[in-house]
Amino acid sequence: MPTAADISALWLTCKVAGIATLLMLLMGTPLAWWLARTRSRWKGVCNTLVALPLVLPPTVLGFYLLVLMGPSGPIGRLTTELGLGTLPFTFAGLVAASVLYSLPFVVQPLQTAFSGISEHLLEAAATLRASPLDTFFRVVVPLARPGFLSAAILSFAHTVGEFGVVLMVGGNIPDKTRVVSMQIYNHVEALEYEQAHWMAGGLLMFSFSVLLFLYTVLKTQPEANPLK
Repeated sequence: MPTAADISALWLTCKVAGIATLLMLLMGTPLAWWLARTRSRWKGVCNTLVALPLVLPPTVLGFYLLVLMGPSGPIGRLTTELGLGTLPFTFAGLVAASVLYSLPFVVQPLQTAFSGISEHLLEAAATLRASPLDTFFRVVVPLARPGFLSAAILSFAHTVGEFGVVLMVGGNIPDKTRVVSMQIYNHVEALEYEQAHWMAGGLLMFSFSVLLFLYTVLKTQPEANPLK
């Protein structure tokens, strides 16, 4: 059965994933819209930077984030001057690292959904004197709703399963940065396989449910499903 430490790790994981998902949607939506509509020569570079965490080993990303957010890094110096201290091995640092690591799972499905919206609909809204902001929220957002749903679910699920970035940036501090993936690792190191089975099995079922939902509920809208 789950212990108090397991429940604490699960609750912390949900908090990190929930906050990170919200931040990723806020940051990723305008970025995905720009990438879907722009003809800038920098589009390829931006797409590459966004997708980089998909192929980069998590420990590599975690290492550079640790350097940037450490006392000698530019981000670390900035947060120190602002009176926030340094971000590594804190909850805020864990959220920041999670946002950067899982951002492709928000940007890519949204970019696909935005690219599928007809230009004629946007032109029609403009002829009705709708402002760009009004057009986005009244026309684009409803049409891209499946993309938003995919982005939110995938980014939340991916954040829940993080390990390498969590280990490098967050560490393994109980009730502060010890998330589910770290707790499973701790159980295995202590040869507590029964406890590890409980938590690993839960993550397995959660991941399966997420993919099943995306493949079945959203199968009628393949343009919004990044797994197709």
